[in-house]
Amino acid sequence: MKTKHLPTEVLAAQRAASFSRRNFLRGLGACVALPAFESLLPLKSLAAAGGQMGVTPTGAPLRAAFVYIPNGTIPEAWWPKTEGADFELSRTLQPLESCKSQIQVLGGLDHRNATAGPDGAGDHARANGTFLTGVRMKKSATDIRAGISIDQVIAREIGHLTRFPSLELSCEKERRSGACDSGYSCAYQFNLAWSSATTPMTPEANPRLVFERLFGAGAPGERAENLRRRQQEQRSILDFVLEDARSMQQRLPSGDKAKLDQYLTGVRDIETRIEKAERFGKVEDPGVETPEGIPASYAEHMQLLFDMLVLAFQTDSTRVATFLLAHDGSNKSFADIGVPEGHHDLSHHMEDAEKIRKLEQIDLWYARQFAKFLEKLQSTKDVDGNSLLHNSMIVYGGGNADGNRHTHHNLPIILAGAGGGALTPGRYVKHGAKPASNLFLCMADRMGVKGLERFGDSTGRLGNV
Repeated sequence: MKTKHLPTEVLAAQRAASFSRRNFLRGLGACVALPAFESLLPLKSLAAAGGQMGVTPTGAPLRAAFVYIPNGTIPEAWWPKTEGADFELSRTLQPLESCKSQIQVLGGLDHRNATAGPDGAGDHARANGTFLTGVRMKKSATDIRAGISIDQVIAREIGHLTRFPSLELSCEKERRSGACDSGYSCAYQFNLAWSSATTPMTPEANPRLVFERLFGAGAPGERAENLRRRQQEQRSILDFVLEDARSMQQRLPSGDKAKLDQYLTGVRDIETRIEKAERFGKVEDPGVETPEGIPASYAEHMQLLFDMLVLAFQTDSTRVATFLLAHDGSNKSFADIGVPEGHHDLSHHMEDAEKIRKLEQIDLWYARQFAKFLEKLQSTKDVDGNSLLHNSMIVYGGGNADGNRHTHHNLPIILAGAGGGALTPGRYVKHGAKPASNLFLCMADRMGVKGLERFGDSTGRLGNV
């Protein structure tokens, strides 16, 4: 989203003009539409970090990310043959060999609330919407009801420690509204993160916009000044809107006053975020060029967004993130690897050997993209000398297990990273029909969330992680 630049003389003229309801709402709408000017905090010293929630024993920040793959997998090619630390990576997971010591393959995790039950069809919507919430979605195109996602539970607890409480990314360039899957709202399929049962956190697909939100616009060396100027401009707009709102408040009927209060809640939220950005001080410029936008190549698009996530973690911009690689039900084709058919169409393979072979190629392709991300985290040093991967917990998986049968038990899930030393990576563990929510409850504990007894359909903490 581009910042709206208002010259000083235009602001002055607006203040002097007679104030109509139309002008007021236009000005207020422009303010509410502006992005939060939150940017990166220079890395804290270990001494300052010590004693904070959500940090490793060395005082480095602990991060959590959740990466979603669509349409299930071919189970026979996904799961390793043997358990424990001596496991061999399966055909699909071979690209992760370089980071094998930093991953856990987690078997036996389920999402029962994604199963059909009385809701009938709509497994893709349920798979997507349940994955990080653990709840059953309401089947409606307009009356949306899911649940808060685990990333947002964590962000509420530790989000004040960074400029961004959380970061939401997606490779979905187009978003739809209305009904998408057998009567379910499209909101369930196009969002992973939910701040409440009715409020999804819209992810960003454009790498350029993600980068400029993190570091500001312009070339390296110009961004700090550009961000400072944008903050000043946004403050001018806020002052203008609040001044006119105060003058109007006494003259409005009660119904309009309620609407005005609703708008002003958004205005004050922006003001709070600007103040937070200013408290964090000068922005750290990563010294790299700004991405051009959304590339035509799906792989390049994905890697650019993974790069943004590495930068966000490296500079402690945020410690919580979600990344929707593609929504469940996605029918992307992969002609560049010899699979011109749509992914979703192929997923209903009906035991056709050629379709299964092509699906294995797609699953392998996704694993390669994830492996590149892990390798970047592994090669990036954190403030304590360990790697970013060591000080992270990265979930990779999906809400569908077998895409052909639309099953939601024994989900394909990997937990990468050592959690700052709190996890035991480098193995394959079968957990035996436990809710995936049990894993998320454990992760919330390690991220410093206090007093969370249950989450979604959890039955307790997942042991042996």
